[in-house]
Parts: sequence; C-alpha cells; structure tokens
Amino acid sequence: MGIGEFFHMGGHGFYIWGSYGTALFLMIVEATWVAKRRNKAKKELERMEAEFARVDNQGMNR
Repeated sequence: MGIGEFFHMGGHGFYIWGSYGTALFLMIVEATWVAKRRNKAKKELERMEAEFARVDNQGMNR
C-alpha cells in the first residue's frame, strides 16, 4: 500500500479527508471563539469589580 493509495482510500479519500479537514477547521474556530468570549467575560468582570469598588468606596467616605 503506497502513500497515494492511502490518501485515495479506495475512491473515498476526497470525502474522508474533506470531513477531517472540516472537523479540524471547526475545532479551531470554536477554540478561537471560546478564547474571545473568555477574554470578553474577564474584562467585563474586571470592569464590574472596579465599579463595585468605586461605589463601595463612595459609601465609606460619606
């Protein structure tokens, strides 16, 4: 069995490798989206904590 036969996979290589490629692409896209959502949520949490600290400090100064 040569490398060409391996990639051809009995005439089904296009569909098999296409499926693997599509799955890999979608996993990379999903990981990217998760990282972006995580960073956005982290920034929002930091903003909320800073706002809470500001409001809490204003209450202490009165």
